[in-house]
Amino acid sequence: MVNSHGRFVWYELVTTDIKAAVAFYSKVMGWNAWDVSAPGKDYILFGDGKGSIAGLMRLPDDVRQRGGEPAWLGYVGVDDVDATVARLTRLGGSVDVPPTDASGISRFSVCADPQRARLALFKWLKPEQQPQTGPDELGRVGWHELLAADPEQAWAFYAELFGWQKEDADRGAERPYRFFSAGGVTIGSILAKPEAAAEAFWLYYFNVGDIDATLRRITAGGGEILEGPLEMPGGTWIARCTDPQGAMFALEGARKASPVGYFVPADRK
Repeated sequence: MVNSHGRFVWYELVTTDIKAAVAFYSKVMGWNAWDVSAPGKDYILFGDGKGSIAGLMRLPDDVRQRGGEPAWLGYVGVDDVDATVARLTRLGGSVDVPPTDASGISRFSVCADPQRARLALFKWLKPEQQPQTGPDELGRVGWHELLAADPEQAWAFYAELFGWQKEDADRGAERPYRFFSAGGVTIGSILAKPEAAAEAFWLYYFNVGDIDATLRRITAGGGEILEGPLEMPGGTWIARCTDPQGAMFALEGARKASPVGYFVPADRK
């Protein structure tokens, strides 16, 4: 079994309208959804027939009153949640939800880094429960992007917290990328956030087979395309979007068509 320490192992959408979010993502991503709510806590699981992909829960009223908005939250696997929380606070991070056991399945904590980008820490209480599907499969998150106010400070924090390794940076881009790996596998990048973004945040890229068809489903379902599709090295395409409740997410995949209305770069010499 692959060591999950330092790797993203789960994703959760916190939203203001569960019913609408289920309808949107089921149509856009082709996910199945089933209700696993407990008394006092609504919870939906998304899956693809091979296993669970993500969870969906309601944005708590007190969080919303404090300015919280719908968002995707990534969970990073760690060997010891309590010890990692202690290390996170020593490094300048903060804790929103202290270490908690969830239904005898996992132990988790919701935190924020020193620049207030939110993420969660996670450990399976029973290792055999860990999903075996890979991040390259369609419908799953294949890339993780941190948009930070100070990318170098962010890198120092996460390298110390999780032991991530720095990979070669793409300094030719408009906003230089700092690639990072966990366990020898490159899993994401850190770059400067847009000036319009009030705080740092994590953005998750879902793999799709046809990015244009998926974008059409997003707009038809009431979502918005913020940027893209943009071509990346290697021929893959990306797009950044929001769902109808305002939660931001991204796509990565191939273009099987070039419909009228999309910008296609000129051939490069």
